Amino acid sequence: MLRSMYSGISGLKNMQTKLDVIGNNIANVNTYGFKKGRVVFKDLISQTQTGASGPTGTVGGRNAQQVGLGSQLAAIDTIHSGGALQSTGRVLDLALDGDGFFIVADAPGTTDAAGGTFESPAYTRAGNFYMDKDGYLVNGDGKYLVGVAENWDGDPTTVGSSYDLNTNVTNDPAHSTNLDADDTDGFLPDDTAFINAGGVDLAYRPIRIPTNAESMSVGQDGKVTFVDSEGVLRFAGQIVLAKFPNAGGMEKAGSNYYKDTANSGDPFIQVATTNGMSAVQSGFMEMSNVDLSEEFTEMIVAQRGFQATSRIITTSDEILQELVNLKR
Repeated sequence: MLRSMYSGISGLKNMQTKLDVIGNNIANVNTYGFKKGRVVFKDLISQTQTGASGPTGTVGGRNAQQVGLGSQLAAIDTIHSGGALQSTGRVLDLALDGDGFFIVADAPGTTDAAGGTFESPAYTRAGNFYMDKDGYLVNGDGKYLVGVAENWDGDPTTVGSSYDLNTNVTNDPAHSTNLDADDTDGFLPDDTAFINAGGVDLAYRPIRIPTNAESMSVGQDGKVTFVDSEGVLRFAGQIVLAKFPNAGGMEKAGSNYYKDTANSGDPFIQVATTNGMSAVQSGFMEMSNVDLSEEFTEMIVAQRGFQATSRIITTSDEILQELVNLKR
């Protein structure tokens, strides 16, 4: 059987994969925070007909004679370049201008959530957040937005502190923390060393806005503040972000979520605008980084590649047919 036929089959499979990735990119062109994929190929194997030889006293050197046997998939990359920021004017629409991910997580219940225990942490660039009926900041799936906040007694009128908001809650960058390797559930208050100069007990907790707040705002450093019913500016918490040594090694988990993997590295957790973290832009949403003109061009390339490869198969078939006809 002709080797070209099997080479053509490998090319068809690869072009199908490329079209699959392109189709997913185009389908998510309007998905907030979506990061496009890219397919990379490599040759499969080459069969050596004659090996290379060096020059001698009478003749020069000769190159190897090899016949390639097709192509294979080298990688499907996730391109984490930033998407365009779209203005929405909504306070809880948050975009990250730079590296990093929002951290969202489940909690067993309101009581445990207030105490700082989180489960199943996930990472996302989609920043459309909301307030639930109790004032917690959550995403569309009800997962809590993870931040550093002070403890509270459950009274919605006493949430927040009026301490100096100009004081950075991470005075010592060396106290930046990763997830506790022994903590399979995710976040625990003991994992953190975020201590404010005023002595406020800060830990990883959901950020909550009291129901009687008159207004709220989110700064570029992720500090969430509100004006209470008496007109006093108070601190509700500060959003923390995660950054990975190899963001391309993260696994897409669906619903705009990413999960860390063995090749992504451990998350470095820190507040915004410090230690290489991005700024939080309130009133904006990060659009998909899919470029339609690029995707349609790649679609044409994949389509022509599929056509050309299929022609190899049909041509090989015609040659085999001629070979069979020699018997007549």
